[in-house]
Amino acid sequence: MFRKSKKRHSSSSSQSSEVSTKSKSVDSSLGGLSRSSTVASLDTDSTKSSGNSTSDACVEFRVKYVGAIEKLHFEMCRTLQKPLDLVNYIDVAQQDGKLPFVPIEEEMILAVSKYGVKVATADQCGALHRHPLYLIVHMLCYDDGLGAGKNILALKTTDSNQEECNIWVYQCNGSEQAHAICKVLSSAFDSVLTSEKS
Repeated sequence: MFRKSKKRHSSSSSQSSEVSTKSKSVDSSLGGLSRSSTVASLDTDSTKSSGNSTSDACVEFRVKYVGAIEKLHFEMCRTLQKPLDLVNYIDVAQQDGKLPFVPIEEEMILAVSKYGVKVATADQCGALHRHPLYLIVHMLCYDDGLGAGKNILALKTTDSNQEECNIWVYQCNGSEQAHAICKVLSSAFDSVLTSEKS
């Protein structure tokens, strides 16, 4: 499911960036049916400190790339603050054909470190996407609703001028992997916030 490289990551129940899990009813993109999803959301604006140290840790996960919605104007980004709004926006994009329902078959390596998120091909010959930590606005995961037990991992990023945002969508093997990615990213934020306070 995932593998660790470099230093081992130690987890703590107290985290600076909050990962919240809620059960919500979400409009499905499958014929307007309703589905119940567990939505895990990472709030990157929190400032509590836990003292976790992931200084050189890089944790890798195998995911599949679904697609991206790029160059959204910042006013539109402001309307996508709540997890449910982001889930609904992705569902509508899939219904409108802007995003596929099914990811490409090739697995990617999603590596999370204190520098951000890097997505590379499975042979790691080239990076496909780089999301610096300071540009990540929001990350959440939820059940894709297709009945196969897969979870969607959505990553909302902004540009350095905060004029546009992008939504990057990946498919995880299940909720355990998706929640693990959110937790590792939360620890990366903790590490950076803790080192800046020192």
